[in-house]
Amino acid sequence: MRDDYTILAVFEYSTEAQVIKSKLDSEGFKTMLMDEKTIDTDPLLSQAIGGVKLLVHNEDLQNASKVYNEIRTYEKDDNGNDINCPNCNSNRILVAESQRKNLFFMLFPFFESRKLICNDCKTIFK
Repeated sequence: MRDDYTILAVFEYSTEAQVIKSKLDSEGFKTMLMDEKTIDTDPLLSQAIGGVKLLVHNEDLQNASKVYNEIRTYEKDDNGNDINCPNCNSNRILVAESQRKNLFFMLFPFFESRKLICNDCKTIFK
């Protein structure tokens, strides 16, 4: 990876990455995708190589993050309602990255319960 670019977001498939990249490009940000062609060739590799990475030039990172956070999709409950953070009451909730702190969850990650993270205050909760 180039030193002058930083990963802004990671996507399971390239289609969502392309949509966000197009929006950022239209706003004048310098972007590129990493691992897009590999995953397009074999989508089952997405989990193994960590998905399609959306890279943004370091000088654009802060402003691109603001644009991305305004347009990204946030988690909803089973009824389609917003989920609110128990700490700051924000509805900008994402699925938290898996912790995999012990060998069992490393071998069987599908047994780990899903945790959420607030995109504003970074509180992790269930």
